[in-house]
Amino acid sequence: MRVLIACEESQAVCKAFRELGHEAYSCDLQDCSGGHPEWHIKADALELLKLRWDLIIAHPPCTYLAASSAVCLFNKDHTVKDTERYKKGEAAREFFMEFINSDAAPMIAVENPAPLKCFQLPPYSQIIEPYMFGDPWRKRTCLWLKNLPTLMATDIVVPDGLWVGSSSFRAHPGNRQKYKLTSNRNQKTRAKTFPGIARAMAEQWGGADRMEEIA
Repeated sequence: MRVLIACEESQAVCKAFRELGHEAYSCDLQDCSGGHPEWHIKADALELLKLRWDLIIAHPPCTYLAASSAVCLFNKDHTVKDTERYKKGEAAREFFMEFINSDAAPMIAVENPAPLKCFQLPPYSQIIEPYMFGDPWRKRTCLWLKNLPTLMATDIVVPDGLWVGSSSFRAHPGNRQKYKLTSNRNQKTRAKTFPGIARAMAEQWGGADRMEEIA
């Protein structure tokens, strides 16, 4: 399959699909950090929606859409305290919806944290956590799916530590170097897809039977 992983510089999902023999490409405005620039397209992901793909998995920026950012946007009486941030949230919603409404691929998945209600994103298809796929962390993630089955848990483990992104986050010994987050935590680190989830996406959405189902 020809697979586009939009807004991904880590190449975690791209590499998982490549390992199964798919023609997968990551795309982002930044250079990739996954070690395979030959599989990375440095461009505006919306430009690639002008091409045809078998599957698109998009990770649009969540900074201004995530429910966790409500404290930055609203006063205690629920009035907007930062109009510029609200405008950026509206722009982020438009970008998000470009993937949801795209006809560039028969199968589409869009990933983001739980969104702010004020931006009225469509209902998500499911919620997943890294600990459902063998990585002992908590990171509540929503998936919006088109012509794709919900991801089935592959290896449920006991999560060790608090939510990813928490200032009191405690690193798991086995993955300390890879996922340790500090008070100066990097946005790239927080945004990386956990390997168990990436592998599940490739195995469950990248099979030949998926193409037969939508043919």
